[in-house]
Amino acid sequence: MYDWANSAFMTTIIAAVFPVYYSSVAAVDLPAEVRLTRFSLATTIALAIVAVISPLLGAVADYAGIKKKMLATFLAIGVLATADMYFIGRGEWLFALVLFVVGNIGVSGSFVFYDSLLPHIARHDELDRVSSAGSALGYMGGGLLLAINTLWLLKPAMFGLSGEESAARLSFLSVAVWWVGFSIPLFRKVPEPPRQLEPDEDIRASAWLVAFGRVGETFRELRVFKNAFIMLIAFLIYNDGINTIIRMAAVYGETLGIPRQHLIAAILLVQFVGIPFAFLFGDLAGRIGAKRSVFLALIVYTGISIVAYSMRSVWQFYLLAFLVATVQGGSQALSRSLFAGMIPRHKSSEFFGFFGVFEKFAGIIGPALFAAVTAATGSGRGAILSVIAFFAVGGGFLALVNVPEGQKAAQEADAKARPT
Repeated sequence: MYDWANSAFMTTIIAAVFPVYYSSVAAVDLPAEVRLTRFSLATTIALAIVAVISPLLGAVADYAGIKKKMLATFLAIGVLATADMYFIGRGEWLFALVLFVVGNIGVSGSFVFYDSLLPHIARHDELDRVSSAGSALGYMGGGLLLAINTLWLLKPAMFGLSGEESAARLSFLSVAVWWVGFSIPLFRKVPEPPRQLEPDEDIRASAWLVAFGRVGETFRELRVFKNAFIMLIAFLIYNDGINTIIRMAAVYGETLGIPRQHLIAAILLVQFVGIPFAFLFGDLAGRIGAKRSVFLALIVYTGISIVAYSMRSVWQFYLLAFLVATVQGGSQALSRSLFAGMIPRHKSSEFFGFFGVFEKFAGIIGPALFAAVTAATGSGRGAILSVIAFFAVGGGFLALVNVPEGQKAAQEADAKARPT
């Protein structure tokens, strides 16, 4: 249900309503290329902050047994920033981007601790299916709220709203309420994983001192869990391309003159078409393996980049949205489950802290490159085509991952840990 809850932020704030509101209201007085560059820079700053703090906070959560408390803290940060977006007015681009940065820190930080719960609630043979089902629920929840928000934007008078701007601001507030409300089942029903210490750790030691030591130890252990490490490298590269397409699609379409209602409708299409395909990828992983399923997704993403480069009309934007929907949920869910199966469960927050580092840097390089190419050429077309390189190189590293060997190493490490 937390996938259902947080996906409202991913759809309404990151993908659909906020980018358009930012371009057409908050930053309307700025030139188009300046709006796009500053939006890309804000994304880069937010993800860099989370990347820096994730490993240390993950180590604290593992040692102290407070995964859910850390998740709640970042949830609160994200919810408050999102609710404050209601107050963004015309020309207030700086205020808008500050809240966007803080909101991204909240949602991205919460993912570290949320993802780290996965190996504690699912057996190894269930990881792919559970992770994919979570993504499918995320599509459903995020899509449902975005559908409601879209009705507000298209028919504001029907709901007693003065216009599109009021509808957009109310949409931001609805995300905050949705995010909090549907997070409650996780906090009520999912137990905090049992605390486990390394053989040389003292239960009475300072959590922060132990955390610093654990971060260094986990970094060194990444070389021991070599398949998990190679998976991180592959994920860093190919997910950079995926995140760039997700985060820049609406702003890119707006600069090409795609009407606002079609931008939002296409992103809404992604949410509902993505539901069956997310489940399908979970089933496909059971048949051919998660690794091969991710390879298939990367091939489709290469085609998506080509379609985006040549896009001239509204129907091509809808085609782009449909293609994204077929692979977006499955590729990310199976990447999460692949990694979860190759790390020790008792240190899952620490390892997912590093997963978060790689994931966030995967969101830094792409948008930064997108901004640089756009600024240099005055157009986003060349930037969107350059994303193909991320899929090709990332796929090359993924080919080197030996999944059974990685799973065996994780199980052996768990056998040596001691409960408290």
